[in-house]
Amino acid sequence: MNSFAITGIDKSPFLIWFTEGLKGKFSAQGYNYYEKPVDDIRIVFNVIDIEKPRPFRRQQQATFVISIVEQHEHPENTFESAYPYLIRSLANHLIYIIHNKEKTEVYFITPEQGFYNLTYQPTKEEEFFNKIYEKLEPIASSQLVINNEFIEDLHEELWIGNEITKKMYVSGKKLDEMNLLPAPFPLENYLTSRDMRQLKKLYGIGGLSYGNLSSRHDENSFWMSASGINKGNMRVIGQDILYIKGFNPQKNAMEISVPPNISPKRASVDAIEHWMIYKEHPKVGAIVHIHAWMDGIQATEINYPCGTIQLAETVAVLIRKEADPSRAIIGLKNHGLTITGPDLDDIFERIDGEVLSQIPMSS
Repeated sequence: MNSFAITGIDKSPFLIWFTEGLKGKFSAQGYNYYEKPVDDIRIVFNVIDIEKPRPFRRQQQATFVISIVEQHEHPENTFESAYPYLIRSLANHLIYIIHNKEKTEVYFITPEQGFYNLTYQPTKEEEFFNKIYEKLEPIASSQLVINNEFIEDLHEELWIGNEITKKMYVSGKKLDEMNLLPAPFPLENYLTSRDMRQLKKLYGIGGLSYGNLSSRHDENSFWMSASGINKGNMRVIGQDILYIKGFNPQKNAMEISVPPNISPKRASVDAIEHWMIYKEHPKVGAIVHIHAWMDGIQATEINYPCGTIQLAETVAVLIRKEADPSRAIIGLKNHGLTITGPDLDDIFERIDGEVLSQIPMSS
């Protein structure tokens, strides 16, 4: 159901105008507006206090929360100033409005460090809200695949791994040595323990990640690093390294085989993307995803969130168009890279010395 609500603190004159503009635009595009959010609300615009940001506590994972905060002084570093409000308000997206003497800038920030802006021009109000809708709606309406179904049916000979998982251990160390940061600061410094639990539950993560890697096992299955783990020391099957059997569309969940009597870690949210690539391209033997960049690459046009069917499908299309899909490097807009190869050694050899830690941001 296309539905939305606007919640939060009392609004300034500008925020009243701004949220009324959002209300008008989304309503005109067929979204049903609710004065009070219902349990299955699709989008919530949550206006937060810059001094005491409070989260909107979702009832369902599918609810997409966009926090809005207003600032009257231009910070020295806009991104680092804005990012804590995104995390503290447990949002999928942050709209960070900065007023100064010359103009009003509207910045958009995502958990993966996506960061871009629009300038508000009073004479172009309709164009302004059209651009906001075009940026937000595809992201907000995308379908997350972050549920896991753990099945204790992993073959006994795989309980301690195999040659593939040994190579993943080595490659995990290489990934860890790249020193790619998942966020500009430790999340634990900005969230209470309760909010950290809520963040993990809603996003299906063990913590924001600097990347992940996987390696094909056979035609239908693959091994993948688990979510929120130390990639530099991946040893335990079912906790550090997971055996992904497939995707169950009825349950909207990744199916994971684990050994008996183990408390499994969650799969990376990017598992649906890896599954889609392996399914379509038999020659792809390994995949690495990193929050970094390389020059001269093809990139997605929309900043879809991690773990969505739409991001997976978009990446799959771009890989399909490559001259050699088994050795592709695809950029995820404002997010990072997905790299395919016949094996993990090939991928790390190709990207050695070529990776830029700073991801270019664009609107």
